[in-house]
Amino acid sequence: MGPDSAPPRAGGAASHGFDPAPARFLDGSSASHASDRGPSPAPGPSTYGSDFLQLDAGDASGAGKAEWLATRLRQAIADGRLAVGSRLPPTRVLAGELRVSRGVVTEAYRRLTEDGHVEGRRRGGTVVVAAPAVPPPAPPTGRTGAVDDAVPGTLFVGEPGAEVFDALRAVRARVDFTPGQPDLAAFPRTAWLRAERAVLTDLSAEHLGYGDPRGAPQLRRAVARWLARSRGIRVEADEVLIVAGTAQALTLLHPVLRAAGIDSVAVEDPGSLGTRQHLLNGALATPPVPVDDDGVRVDALRATGARAALLTPAHQFPTGVVMSGERRRELLRWAEEGGLIVEDDYDAEHRYDRPPVPALRALLADHVCYAGSVSKLLAPALRIGWLVPPPRYRDALTEAKRFTDLGNAVLPQLVLARLMDSGDLERHLRLLRGRHRRRRDAMIDAIAAHLPGATVHGAAAGLHLTVTYTPQVPDTELAAAALARGVKCQPLSWHRQLPGRPGLVLGYAATPPGAMAEGVAALGEALRTLSQNRLPRKHP
Repeated sequence: MGPDSAPPRAGGAASHGFDPAPARFLDGSSASHASDRGPSPAPGPSTYGSDFLQLDAGDASGAGKAEWLATRLRQAIADGRLAVGSRLPPTRVLAGELRVSRGVVTEAYRRLTEDGHVEGRRRGGTVVVAAPAVPPPAPPTGRTGAVDDAVPGTLFVGEPGAEVFDALRAVRARVDFTPGQPDLAAFPRTAWLRAERAVLTDLSAEHLGYGDPRGAPQLRRAVARWLARSRGIRVEADEVLIVAGTAQALTLLHPVLRAAGIDSVAVEDPGSLGTRQHLLNGALATPPVPVDDDGVRVDALRATGARAALLTPAHQFPTGVVMSGERRRELLRWAEEGGLIVEDDYDAEHRYDRPPVPALRALLADHVCYAGSVSKLLAPALRIGWLVPPPRYRDALTEAKRFTDLGNAVLPQLVLARLMDSGDLERHLRLLRGRHRRRRDAMIDAIAAHLPGATVHGAAAGLHLTVTYTPQVPDTELAAAALARGVKCQPLSWHRQLPGRPGLVLGYAATPPGAMAEGVAALGEALRTLSQNRLPRKHP
């Protein structure tokens, strides 16, 4: 069983005790607000203990034995007594030692599973898979580089540089709301190992040599089938180029676009700071194009004079807007007149409250360069993605890939192809959708409780929410104040070139529900403090 597939608890959902109405949602989504409360613990003698962590059920307070046990296990994971990989006692054994009902232990394990601390592995038992993040370290005493200098007081000062994401990753925090971060504890290790063993069993010696720079034929065929099923894109395997994620796709595009006489690529505003930095690194200008409730404004795109545009039409980053049908038709007319669309389909698989929308590549193949990856579906560390360019750029991109690295590592490509063809990847996606939806709902509940009046954007899909607020507090100051309280997030202004409302971009996929309320509460406290400090002082 995965971390979100523990035995269900008895009883119905309970109220959170607050009215979520102050939070507003701009994408027409709906969200359930499931309670995290468990059942009442079964009675049992309180004078019996266990050698395991020296537990004694007599120490349980009025909160109930299940909550007591879950708290004690969290403490043991936090202080290192239960390291990652440790196996918890079987529920029947621990219940017998503590002389409590088995349901008490099952409920405690379920809570730890939802928190992301443990994972049920069938015959392998219940295993610790993740320890909680630690508080931020003290500021460094010496200067050893930009990453080491990334402390709350300096990270959000001035324009973000090329090193800002590395610096933010290096700062440790109790709660991490970094957007774009999948739940790495959910990586399908068992399925991956099974596929890897099968690949190695069948692998011939010739597969260990240099391969096709376009990627392993098995993976290109699997990706072509995956795109047809999940994104409505009909392509042949020879049209697919395997790359090391969207970052490499953009790097390969730089010289190809410049050779075609394209020296600027219009970008959405707000839009991803990271992709904009990649384009700038390739000496390409990035004129901003405003985004409204229907997606990128095509009239503003025309006004830039750019011949190419980098867009996220299925789930705009960071607002979460889905491009409307009329806006899509306008955009495709612009492309047919000679424009090139670079479609970054970064998290289209993760949707909850709306039907899927087809990729632009499925509608206008000759004018759309499509990029996708498994970074949000499996893990960024795999560095596997794909590029489906228009025919006129295919040979040039293949040459660029050949002279960059002679192709990606073959073994992970073959394993991924096996996962795709066996159906394991689709099963994993279904598991993730339920898991991420519960975490999204927990964040929405927390925002309603601790950031009343905030506006929530993009709740229907993806791995993040964008929150805008009315107090005139710069979002960089709020992000810095949150980091000082042990909560990591990104200010919305990082992703803007044009003026706009302050806000935060909050990733929820990698945050256990138990930590969600704590993190958002710290954001609310920071915003209230900063707002009060800006109020004019009354003179006597």
